[in-house]
Amino acid sequence: MSLADRARLTIDLDALAHNRAVVAAEAAGAEVAAVVKADAYGLGAGPIGRRLWAEGTRSFFVARTAEGEALRAALGERKATIYVLDGLLPGAAERLAAARLTPVLSTLPQAMAALALAAANGRYEAALQVDTGMNRQGLTLDAAQALLAAPGALRTLHVPLIVSHLGSATDPAEPRNAEQLARFRDVRALLPEARASFAASAGAFLGPDFRYDQVRAGVSLFGGGPFERPDPRLKAVATLEAPILDIRNLRPGDRVGYGQSFTAPAPMRVAVVAAGYADGVIRAAMGRGHAWAGGGLRRLLAVTMDLTVIDLGEAAASVGDMVEMVGPNALLDDLAAAAGTVAHEVLVRLSPRAERIYLRGA
Repeated sequence: MSLADRARLTIDLDALAHNRAVVAAEAAGAEVAAVVKADAYGLGAGPIGRRLWAEGTRSFFVARTAEGEALRAALGERKATIYVLDGLLPGAAERLAAARLTPVLSTLPQAMAALALAAANGRYEAALQVDTGMNRQGLTLDAAQALLAAPGALRTLHVPLIVSHLGSATDPAEPRNAEQLARFRDVRALLPEARASFAASAGAFLGPDFRYDQVRAGVSLFGGGPFERPDPRLKAVATLEAPILDIRNLRPGDRVGYGQSFTAPAPMRVAVVAAGYADGVIRAAMGRGHAWAGGGLRRLLAVTMDLTVIDLGEAAASVGDMVEMVGPNALLDDLAAAAGTVAHEVLVRLSPRAERIYLRGA
């Protein structure tokens, strides 16, 4: 049978390289580090990491120790610096050392554990995260000052990078950005010889005051606009497509889906597509989101676990035609907005059930 029987996720590594170049141009001289946590936002940390290395990326950020171990294995002998945002968790020191991972210290107990390792071994290397107002991860400014003032701390504890994170960077007009920037300047003064990293994807586009020595690019590498809306400079990296299984004609009053979520107001032509929320099509987008079929955007009428029903209108389409659920036409940020979420969540929900194809990998 020639009909495809499942969704297909195509990951365009040339588009990834293009997006990295866009961020690098915007960052104007700052190092572009890559945030590849959650298996590179669900797209595969191995292939993504290797291509980013080929494009000049030398620093990577992951969340979990296990993610860092997997990335180190995927990169092989490449001498990348891999930072673990969870930091130095109890019992993790040997694993971090074995995989040559650099913890990002975010709590006072982690910092004290790092000082103890430094005292025992004569030296220990860790990045330091300081909270400037997001109240998620990071030492307070007072705690960081006390840590670095500890006798002998800076003789044995090597801090190559000092990090913070913006909470409202997706809104350039938000006054909180300037408040956090002022606090980060105080943080930077604690360790003027260390490199500084303040901006993630959105922050990299806020202007030169926010870039410092390194920007941590995440969602914008994968096609998400820095300000939670489509950015024409960025290309779609992930394209999720699925075949049409059936085309049905509805009469006025016919209802579609569980809970009869949609009622046809007039005669309608709809397609049943072989992708649902088990493949990463977010159910909350139905009624507001769109797929791309027959040369145009088609509204999502119902999303179930394995199937989505779309309004075909008068579009030329046949059983077996592939429908783009997210990609260069059904834009990532638009689907996220329709579902009341962010592009990050759309990406990480893309399911392993879809066949994966990597295009033009270096």
